[in-house]
Amino acid sequence: MYAVQHGAGEGRSYLMEHNAILDSKLSLSSNIPLHAQLVGIIKREISSGALKIGDLLPSEAELCRALDISRNTARQAIGELEDEGLVVRKRGRGTFVADPSANRRGVRYSFTTEVSSMGKEPSSTLVDFQITTPSAIVCEKMELREGTPVYCFTRIRNVDGEPLILETSYYPQYIYPNLTREMVQTHSFYSLLYHVGIVPFAADESYEAVILEDSCAALLGVPSGSCAFFHQRLTRTEDGRIYEYTRSYIRGDRVRLDVHMQKSGMNFVRTID
Repeated sequence: MYAVQHGAGEGRSYLMEHNAILDSKLSLSSNIPLHAQLVGIIKREISSGALKIGDLLPSEAELCRALDISRNTARQAIGELEDEGLVVRKRGRGTFVADPSANRRGVRYSFTTEVSSMGKEPSSTLVDFQITTPSAIVCEKMELREGTPVYCFTRIRNVDGEPLILETSYYPQYIYPNLTREMVQTHSFYSLLYHVGIVPFAADESYEAVILEDSCAALLGVPSGSCAFFHQRLTRTEDGRIYEYTRSYIRGDRVRLDVHMQKSGMNFVRTID
């Protein structure tokens, strides 16, 4: 089935084949939220080349009808893709696959969508959740006054049921005062922050090769002394405030880091085996 699409203001028309996204199936029994499943589907279409730069995505109404989802679910999925710079919404025309070399409005990381886009099953196990006074080192990294209370929670990030990442995150308590352990277990914290206006704009990351100590190795299900990546991320809002500090141990036997360089910039990809 083909439809003629007219690009308003561009004086051009083109043939677009029926979009495979509309034939996709979402699973109500999966522990992956419906919007995250949709994000993963669209990411796969983009990464495979089925959707190219400038291609028009189905409208929110079309997604709702074809996939039997709510307007809010469709809007949340498109919003996440837009935040990551993968799509761009043009008023009165629709949502299009973005040019990756164009400037992005911000950065957004989601473990669920990253893993789902690879066709794998993500899940998380909450190991610890507390409100605490951070160490002087954490305060310095986050540019906080000493004594500022923070949320500190540790999660094991699983892929296809197997531990992959041991992740500890710190957030100032004032950015979301009523956070509970149950909310962290059942919601994406980034999505909760998004709804109160906390949007990631820039992030600094580092990777180091390390040897796992006994306690970390046990939680990741690998022998003590195994190799891993020690990953740190500091995330800022547009006004420059650091609101997240995350440090993680990533199994070195299951992850590969690839860097592609070209004239327009650098692309960094984390591949999970």
